[in-house]
Amino acid sequence: MTESSFSSLKLPKQQLTNLKSLGYHTMTPIQAKSLPVVLTGKDLIAKAKTGSGKTAAFGIGLLNKIQPRLFRIQGLVMCPTRELATQVAKELRRLARYQHNIKILTICGGQPIGPQIGSLQHGAHIVVGTPGRLKDHLRKDTIDLNKVHTLVLDEADRMLDMGFYDDIRQIILQTPIQRQTLLFSATYPDKIRELSDDFQTQPKEVSVEALHSNSQIQQHLYAVDNHSQKDQALLTLLGIHQPSAAVIFCNTKQLCNQISKQLRDNGYSALALHGDQEQRERDQTLVQFANQSCRFLIATDVAARGLDIDDLPMVINYDLPRDAKVFIHRIGRTGRAGKMGQAISLLAQSEAYKREAIEEALKTTLNPQPLPETVEDPQRPPAPPMVCLCIAGGRKDKVRPGDILGALTGDAGIDGEAVGKIDIFDYVAYVAIERTQADKALGRLLNGKIKGRKFKLRKLN
Repeated sequence: MTESSFSSLKLPKQQLTNLKSLGYHTMTPIQAKSLPVVLTGKDLIAKAKTGSGKTAAFGIGLLNKIQPRLFRIQGLVMCPTRELATQVAKELRRLARYQHNIKILTICGGQPIGPQIGSLQHGAHIVVGTPGRLKDHLRKDTIDLNKVHTLVLDEADRMLDMGFYDDIRQIILQTPIQRQTLLFSATYPDKIRELSDDFQTQPKEVSVEALHSNSQIQQHLYAVDNHSQKDQALLTLLGIHQPSAAVIFCNTKQLCNQISKQLRDNGYSALALHGDQEQRERDQTLVQFANQSCRFLIATDVAARGLDIDDLPMVINYDLPRDAKVFIHRIGRTGRAGKMGQAISLLAQSEAYKREAIEEALKTTLNPQPLPETVEDPQRPPAPPMVCLCIAGGRKDKVRPGDILGALTGDAGIDGEAVGKIDIFDYVAYVAIERTQADKALGRLLNGKIKGRKFKLRKLN
């Protein structure tokens, strides 16, 4: 047993067994520094970036304190965006599997408030939400935070950047004074210090370097004369590098739609992700990219914050961001978990000032390369390895991943190895199937049942 082992912590045996089954064997640096503090009940300021394992760093300790028989909100996690809130809630549900009947609600804007009110009336142990919608519920008196013993501010700097400071203050004032407050932030501006001074008691401070370093990321900066050349440049580079998957970052929603259509017109599997989409469409897009039924995701920065994929081979900056910190965050999505990654950036002459700011932040020089020659005989882009099936039944219908897997491998006769990720939402579920088995799986499920019931079913790609 080592100090970086979860078994070195004073955790229930069932919790350790569950962590092991989820692939949590050794603590990441932020987990090793944070969890001993969290488990003592002390307040914490943790400086850590997305991808460092911070959800488990606060989630394991939070769940350890939950009293299942007390059907009141005991844990409150605030996140800057719906996508991140959804991701955090999903991971907390996985971490909570060792306990029975732990109810975790996601309370975010962009969704009807009525069903959320109904869910809150039925009670919950943990709420994960965005400040704006949480404040809406407080104003309507539809949420009670009087029993919250653990408050988590996730990506606190991002929430402050988005103008949520006053909302956060109002929400915190509705929680008990005697509580544990855990603050996680990638940066540490003055506003974070002010927030901590107001709402934390002698917090312990921990900090870790980014889990991924630039040494694991191979960067390429390609120069083009102007923005109009970027469309062809992107196709040329995809033809040369042929990544199995990539996130392509654009600065505007309109450009996301334009690039995704261009790629689809050229035979690529591509989907756009941005803030103008309905939440269900955004969930569906993230699911398809994560389960390998879509190869290319064209996204704005805010929309992509809920994306958590360890094995992303490439990131492409179609536009350079205006903020150097955003550039570092973008390229840090590849080259994770000990794997090499590639970051490709297109640089128009008008973006020279952005390059200078990025070089200063990275403390390195980025030398633009001329664009390679156009591929004379480009290979047809391969189809994604998986196909995503959408099932019109979810958590509210008592559908669990095991029910879907059982229906596929039982009556449908599909090899378990051909079944990929299964994602369950409130009223819908998604399952990835190897492309060669997808039609067979669809046909069998259409004519069969899941958990003894018929559900509508469709193929997304």
